Amino acid sequence: GMRYTVLLNATTRRDAKNQIVGVVGVGQDITQLNQVMADSKRIADDLMRLIETANAPIFGIDRDGQVTEWNVKACSLLGFTKSEAMGKSLVDTFITEEFKGSVNSVLKAALMGKDTANFEFPMFTKSGERKAILLNATTRRGAD
Repeated sequence: GMRYTVLLNATTRRDAKNQIVGVVGVGQDITQLNQVMADSKRIADDLMRLIETANAPIFGIDRDGQVTEWNVKACSLLGFTKSEAMGKSLVDTFITEEFKGSVNSVLKAALMGKDTANFEFPMFTKSGERKAILLNATTRRGAD
């Protein structure tokens, strides 16, 4: 036969004198919900692997401009490990002085929902070398 996953809620059943006389159980079939959750996790894992192994530098920031994503290509191109980049201000740490204002504006616009395509600017490598970067900035939306 088929196997089902059931969420069971049980509570005591009491008589007029508040004595326990049994248990009332309510079951809910969550088989399909578990399948949807497993599928969602698989898709999220696939997307994380895609970001991590892409042949382009991919970085993410939070609302405060702190680095939250830093893929393998960003590491190899710029020389900073993921742990060195995470939590740092992207603009203050990695952007050349003359581009800090414009990059900050593009990133703030993306955080407000306005995407930018093909914005060119330089970034610093760990050794101080300038690298030309072509940025496509898109809003990352959370579950809410």
